[in-house]
Amino acid sequence: MRYMGMETEYGIMCEDTTISPIVTSTHAVVAYAALHTGARSRWDYAAEKPLSDSRGFDLRRYHTTPVVDPDAVGVANVVLPNGARYYVDHAHPEYASPEVPNAWDAMIYDAAGDLVLNQATRDIAKLWERKESVLNGHDPCPPIRIYKNNVDGKGASYGSHENYQYLRSTDFDVLTQALIPFFVARQVIVGAGRVGIGEEGEREGFQISQRADYFVQEVSLETTLNRGIVNTRDEPHADALKFRRLHTIIGDANMSQTSNFLKLGMTKLVIDAIERGVDFSDLKLQRPVPELKFVSRDLTLTHETRLVDGRKLTALGLLREYRERVLATDDVDRRVIEMWGEVMDLLAEDPLKTSHLLDWTAKYALIKGYVDKGVAWSDPKLRVIDLQYSDIDSARSLYHALVRKGRMTTLVDDETLENALHNPPADSRAWFRGRVTEKFADDVAAASWQSVEFVDGRRIDISDVDGWTREEVGEVVERAETVEELVAGVTS
Repeated sequence: MRYMGMETEYGIMCEDTTISPIVTSTHAVVAYAALHTGARSRWDYAAEKPLSDSRGFDLRRYHTTPVVDPDAVGVANVVLPNGARYYVDHAHPEYASPEVPNAWDAMIYDAAGDLVLNQATRDIAKLWERKESVLNGHDPCPPIRIYKNNVDGKGASYGSHENYQYLRSTDFDVLTQALIPFFVARQVIVGAGRVGIGEEGEREGFQISQRADYFVQEVSLETTLNRGIVNTRDEPHADALKFRRLHTIIGDANMSQTSNFLKLGMTKLVIDAIERGVDFSDLKLQRPVPELKFVSRDLTLTHETRLVDGRKLTALGLLREYRERVLATDDVDRRVIEMWGEVMDLLAEDPLKTSHLLDWTAKYALIKGYVDKGVAWSDPKLRVIDLQYSDIDSARSLYHALVRKGRMTTLVDDETLENALHNPPADSRAWFRGRVTEKFADDVAAASWQSVEFVDGRRIDISDVDGWTREEVGEVVERAETVEELVAGVTS
């Protein structure tokens, strides 16, 4: 069983362009927290080590653990009833989904984040109409729009990060070299599509990935500059003697449930294979960073990457090699492998035959319709279409318009997403985090992936990712009426 989750930094736009996105993002978090949760705990940074590197060194930032007010501008934070974390990061509202043991649930809980952000936009609009503010010392925030994308059109990129738990005994160099060709190739399935070539979109055209232009090396600890295809952060959020966490920054933010499910599921299967000792060294690329961009800019999927052993393989050819070496261990894995093959077959016939499944081909089909009618690639209308596709508001979103028209396939219904919004996954420690911070909201002082701390100083360690489930502690949590009873019940 491999636990995983997503972190999505959403694009944010305010009708008043003079207001800093740091402020508007803070409003988006605090408004939702104030109106829909009772939890106002701060985030516990004690176990955070973002500068610890899997290659064996630590660029320590703090000598003491920072204590930050949960409503502070730029770092507002709330733990949601579903076990997720919702906060401000780098001037964006960010939703980090709860940890789950399979790609299907990870896709669902990531999509539930869109519901959180949608509700926040509605909350802000209502507060603006009533001239009320939930952020002390600040006027009400004008209406905002939220986009699930990765570029601002001005040269900056923000992330959609995947996280996969893996064994610390796994050789990091072997893991890295096995994953690099896979990450270069998988964008033909999981890319979100982008109008513009280059970091600032300075060249006209369309490419498969939103993020490909922003990576400059194979391996790096950086996430905002000098990005590497494989990120080396060694911050397991679990028992550090047993586990690491693969913090994956190379992916796009997906609207398509199919793209997101395959992104998570394929990557999980490849990590499984690496830990089983499957050899991928024959797939090593000569120049991975340039190939990342070449693959992204080849809409025909005919570009051949050059391997160290002299062979040439297209991205689909590489993905077929990976697919042949993975092994299903449960029904979710089997569904991933089957869908993986079906999508590749369609892409091989004609990429646009996947426009009902994948983000980049759905977006490209929309834009190509205008280009074929004579609209120039330089026309700003095409960039508007690009952006509007990723609008999470179903009334404005082109993605949601495709869903309504039956031109985009979904994997789960709205009821399933609503359930994931309000309820934590039952089969991981996220159940305890979500349920306790909801039930004992006034008593929780701080929380993190690994702990819950109460105002009376009591602290519960939940480092075991597969523990603290509804089956293990549900009866104790529901029966407890006080923190004292809760702590006594789970520690006895």
